[in-house]
Amino acid sequence: MRNEAVRFRIQKCRSLGEASELLAAANGDGKVLAGGQSLGPMLNLRLARPKLLVNIKRASDFRRLEADDRVFAIGAGWTHAEIEDGVLEDPTRGLLRFVAHGIAYRAIRNRGTIGGSLAHADPAADWVSTLAALGATIVVQGSGTEVTQRRYAAETFVEGAFTTKLAETDVIAAIEVPRLSAGAEWAYYKVCRKTGEFANAIGVVILDPKIGLSRVLAGATDGPPALLPRTAARLAESGAATAATIVADELRGALPHLDVDAQELHAVAVSRALARLGKEQHR
Repeated sequence: MRNEAVRFRIQKCRSLGEASELLAAANGDGKVLAGGQSLGPMLNLRLARPKLLVNIKRASDFRRLEADDRVFAIGAGWTHAEIEDGVLEDPTRGLLRFVAHGIAYRAIRNRGTIGGSLAHADPAADWVSTLAALGATIVVQGSGTEVTQRRYAAETFVEGAFTTKLAETDVIAAIEVPRLSAGAEWAYYKVCRKTGEFANAIGVVILDPKIGLSRVLAGATDGPPALLPRTAARLAESGAATAATIVADELRGALPHLDVDAQELHAVAVSRALARLGKEQHR
């Protein structure tokens, strides 16, 4: 059987505001094209059939960088490879570079963008879990007579598998990442069968007493990542070894819809992240 041809047109835009207006004019039949590493396969499999592709790769404000002493804003158009290679500053003292290095394969990292990964919202994607664990903020550009931007906490931005708070006319503009202090410690552990595959479970731990940050997260669930506040509080109070003793119990409450095997796999990922806390920075 021959595949049915699917026709669409591609429109380049000069700014994210223009992209949002083009999406509004498409009446739900438009998709954003940046790196194309998620959208391309969906087009090939006919899972997405837009009439318009809005190419934002060269949009003037897609790769902006802004920083102060507390927050570093990363434009959504920066690629995984650029983050991995240290082309831009890493405000997390190595966590972003470490995570970027483990995403898929280099060919994917060369084109895939941090914003595109978030917009696609695969629950197993590395940035979904990492940015939620950091307490980052997702900046979204919408359409309207005036420039409209909204901000969402990364842990609430993903509402379910492949579902986010983005409206049909929205484009992710930037990600605001908190600066970690010199004494911060972090660990990231991913369970997958082989390098390059999506994770079956992710554990992320971040501890920065100077800025009052202690966060523990279980990712690669079948929906949004799950923060573990009790484990995080125990980490801040008594250390990683003591925190690890309550991971399994808190996960059962945080992810009650998962079967026992899946809960145990996520407990392993988080516990191993706790055991590695602070060690990745010194490799």
